[in-house]
Amino acid sequence: MRQQLIRSTVLAVALAILIIGAPVFAAIWWVTVHDPSSLSDWADRGTSASVLLMGVVLALSVVALAAGVLVASRQARRLSRPMTLLAERAERLGAGESRIQPLHSGIAELDQVSEVLSRSAQRLTKSLAAERDFAADASHQLRTPLTALLMRLEEIAATDDLDVVQEEANIAIAQVERLTRVVDDLMARTRRGGDEQRATVSLDSVIAALQREWQPAFEQARRSVRVHGERGLVVHATPVALSQVLSTLLENSLAHGRGTVDVHARRSGPSVVVEVSDQGDGVPATIAPHIFERSVSSGGTGLGLALARDLAESNGGRLELIQAQPAIFALFLSESDENALIGAPA
Repeated sequence: MRQQLIRSTVLAVALAILIIGAPVFAAIWWVTVHDPSSLSDWADRGTSASVLLMGVVLALSVVALAAGVLVASRQARRLSRPMTLLAERAERLGAGESRIQPLHSGIAELDQVSEVLSRSAQRLTKSLAAERDFAADASHQLRTPLTALLMRLEEIAATDDLDVVQEEANIAIAQVERLTRVVDDLMARTRRGGDEQRATVSLDSVIAALQREWQPAFEQARRSVRVHGERGLVVHATPVALSQVLSTLLENSLAHGRGTVDVHARRSGPSVVVEVSDQGDGVPATIAPHIFERSVSSGGTGLGLALARDLAESNGGRLELIQAQPAIFALFLSESDENALIGAPA
């Protein structure tokens, strides 16, 4: 490319010299052939001036050609280097590199192409991160219901009482249905990108279902879950997301806490607050400020609380650690208008 730029510029300068000089030399040649006496008279009248004029024209032609070569070389370097750098960035993007810095060459067209490549790299980075997060989120969200389902099946396998088998089988079927809803919710969140309208759900029904689901695990650990607070609360959230957030808090308490787990629901202004606490030592002071980061964990996958906070925020709420020792997690959700209608006088 550089050689082509130099060649084209030199040819342009040579053509300009030819256009200017050709008529002059053609006129001199015509006079020399057809009227040599007039040319001799002109030369005799001003020999030195004519020679000087011819020399100046020739010198200017050489200077113009040299200037053209110099300008062509500089322009070639100015244009070829950004093009080379741009080609290298395109090759790196094609090889899968996601961090491409934009090029600032001062050439608007090249800089625009570089910006497009940089934005493409950023979109590629976000897409890869979203795929990794989806895989991690799916793994964590599916693990909890699968664990609970396995416990129910173990209960069925260990008993000969048909009534117990019937009861555990019904609960297992409900858990399979919940597992299906979790998968559907994951796929739906991927397709819609979190812009869906929030649904409403009864808080009592979700907590009651979770209490039944987690009862075997807590009984096996010789612990219990106590639910208290206000009843009949309806909140803005999808049932699957709300169930997953509270399941994460129960799982976290089962793994790292001690004693009875308290689930307390109450109103707080326009919000409904669900607090989950236990009698354990709580969260270490060094971990507490970073407890919701994906890379921070005191055990397990390190994704549970981070995912729970993301789910809460995607449903218009928030999840906070309001007390570290003993640990108290609070889930804040918007109260549905159905609550106001239920409590309003007829």
